[in-house]
Amino acid sequence: MKKIFLCSICNINSGTCNEDCKFCSQSVKYKADIERYKQKPVDKILDEARRLEALGALGFCLVTAQKGLDDKTLEFVCDVARAVKKEVPRLRLIACNGTASVEQLRELRQAGVAAYNHNLETSREFYSQICTTHPWEERYETCENVNSVGLKLISGGIFGMGETHEDRISMLRSLKELNPVSVPLNFYHHNPALPLDPSPLSVDEALSLITLARQTLDGADRIMIAGGREITFKERQNEIFDAGANSIVIGDYLTTAGRDAHQDLQMLRGLGFEIATSPEDK
Repeated sequence: MKKIFLCSICNINSGTCNEDCKFCSQSVKYKADIERYKQKPVDKILDEARRLEALGALGFCLVTAQKGLDDKTLEFVCDVARAVKKEVPRLRLIACNGTASVEQLRELRQAGVAAYNHNLETSREFYSQICTTHPWEERYETCENVNSVGLKLISGGIFGMGETHEDRISMLRSLKELNPVSVPLNFYHHNPALPLDPSPLSVDEALSLITLARQTLDGADRIMIAGGREITFKERQNEIFDAGANSIVIGDYLTTAGRDAHQDLQMLRGLGFEIATSPEDK
């Protein structure tokens, strides 16, 4: 029986990024109407961890909204990681904190982080159309750093930002070179404050991209459907698993609400799936 991995996201620092990524409402440049804070209280993070673990989440991702890790942010993420590991030990901790050096990643690992998520977002060729404040190559290098320190690499991208099909193939080929264990596929969710406003993908096109990702990244343990799942697939969300997905984000996203978690669990039960309880589950 196919087992589905449930991952969850905790935005521990929100809306403070100075980069100009055109797809991201957390950039201060676009003044999107979102909640902004420098550090979420640890007690609140622990409450979220306990609630999501009870719903079946296996992964718990600690996300910060800035280009990379400075000393203060690294210390905060490590403190949070230790607190979560102590209180909710079953959760597999993931960090998602932007550009990171080998030394910083080693510190995260020592604090109990098991995996690091850093998305390529799109192809090397298209990247300058969506971000000018840092290069695509910097993202790729951070992914290489993750692999070098023994953390599990989680890396994916966003579809539907105006990229060509060749761009999508290029991104997937770059991801294959990096050999991530999990590949988050996001589908662009427009915010009125953002300068990026492409035509939305059709459901059939989005499903075909999941299949393409699964075929290209045949070495990845998981193809995870993340941001934009609800607005892209609507009433056809159950079809993502036949297309090749075996993981979803349960609960809310960074700045947008996800579908009610119990509705997702009901969908999975109705499809005859089990919820994975270990990273080794197949």
